[in-house]
Amino acid sequence: MDSETMSRAAEQAHIVARALPYLRRYAGATIVVKFGGHAMEEDSLAAEFSRDISLLKQVGINPVVVHGGGPQINAMLARLEIKSRFVDGLRITDAEMVEVVEMVLSGSVNKQIAGLISQAGALAVGISGKDGGLIRARKLSPAAKDGEAELDLGFVGEPAHVDPRVIHALTGAGLIPVVAPVGVGENGETYNINADTAAGAIAGALNASRLLMLTDVAGVLDAEKKLLTDLSVARIRELIADGTIHGGMIPKVLTCIEAVKNGVKGATILDGRVPHALLLELFTEGGIGTLIHK
Repeated sequence: MDSETMSRAAEQAHIVARALPYLRRYAGATIVVKFGGHAMEEDSLAAEFSRDISLLKQVGINPVVVHGGGPQINAMLARLEIKSRFVDGLRITDAEMVEVVEMVLSGSVNKQIAGLISQAGALAVGISGKDGGLIRARKLSPAAKDGEAELDLGFVGEPAHVDPRVIHALTGAGLIPVVAPVGVGENGETYNINADTAAGAIAGALNASRLLMLTDVAGVLDAEKKLLTDLSVARIRELIADGTIHGGMIPKVLTCIEAVKNGVKGATILDGRVPHALLLELFTEGGIGTLIHK
């Protein structure tokens, strides 16, 4: 074990020692974690994330991981010389492209994450939203802008219904589900689903105690770029209306709002680049991100 690994292990042990008062709060709880961004792309952060997920399972919490894979999809499409087109951050996905998306998300990325968690000491199983009818999807049709025709995104979908039985079966057997965000349509077609959206829908269907959204920013920031640590749904709507929350943060907070409305006790947007972000959020007073609640 090298010195950096020993230092990270010591840091993890220190956090756990401080966490003892919080463990009772989450004993037996389901925590849904959306894993993406730099935390997923950097080997050291991915390994650290896997160790922390494994630790959560070991102390009696049921983590469920939902992951993205945009950079990996981009790399594969480039290798295959398939050009991507994005509209408002959404990839227009034709029949050829959705096969590549499913191959990358449900194949290499999904199994790599599950493998890292298993190497860290827990037993993880990689599945997709198509397995066991987990995510029934419908075609996503963005609202048309004034004077423009409705945009056809192809095989980009959104959850229509989540059946959590396959997740319950896995967690009940002591396993950690790792979910690739693809769903199945009414006629068996495959839909590419935004990972944030999939995580929020799964968290709601599970009545999870927490939804943790790992991002590349500290959380929701105010007009002075300072972290807002605690936000109600009503306050978020005010901040969207006055422009404080804007751009790519809007769909993230709306996903959190939807999850909270569907029974999740709290949803947090936090910086996945921070060492042991999950443990610090769950097991320290106040956490490190933006907690969204009713």
